[in-house]
Amino acid sequence: MSGRLFICPTPIGNLEDITLRTIRVLREVDLIIAEDTRRSRILLQRYNIKTPFTKRSYYHGVETERAAEFIKLLEEGKDLALISAAGTPLIADPGYPLVREALARGLEVVALPGPTALIPALILSGFPPYPFIFDGGPPRKAKQRREYFQGLRNERRTVVLYESPHRILKTLEALAEALPDREVALCRELTKLHEEVLRGRPGELLETLRQRGEVKGELVLVIRGAAAP
Repeated sequence: MSGRLFICPTPIGNLEDITLRTIRVLREVDLIIAEDTRRSRILLQRYNIKTPFTKRSYYHGVETERAAEFIKLLEEGKDLALISAAGTPLIADPGYPLVREALARGLEVVALPGPTALIPALILSGFPPYPFIFDGGPPRKAKQRREYFQGLRNERRTVVLYESPHRILKTLEALAEALPDREVALCRELTKLHEEVLRGRPGELLETLRQRGEVKGELVLVIRGAAAP
């Protein structure tokens, strides 16, 4: 009998934000596939989870290449749990090629509900929570980034994006150029000690961050949809 692949969300900051079901599954599976074993080991130790990791980690850049070895373990009858460094696997995190291949082979995939940064950010923004779209992250190249934000001029849904602290200033610059009067919210370090939400126009947030100097922490950018004509 083939094994099962469990998709297990892990806390995005506060280690208490893990479900009882996830703890049980992580204890019961044969092996854990981790994006970053160093970060994940802290969580496992906190909850006395002694399940071993697979021999190799699973991160962006090796997803397709290493999916085959995990599929082989499933076909051999091993139950596996996939976890990312934080949050829900596949949602801007590794996992899609593995899940796609498992389903294509008729293997059982079980997706557990749990932590993800986009939903708390959507709620804390104060913008209409639905309809909304999650677009991953904005393009990294300047021209494509400008075109992306210009394309949101008539988007009436709330837009949620993940962004790196190293690129947030350039992103806000492009946003201020394309949508200078649109309300935005920037959520930083959600569930952590220094959780913060900045709200205002893109230019206002840009000026605030420039005055601070270095920007640190995990960021979620929420953009209010266009007003109806």
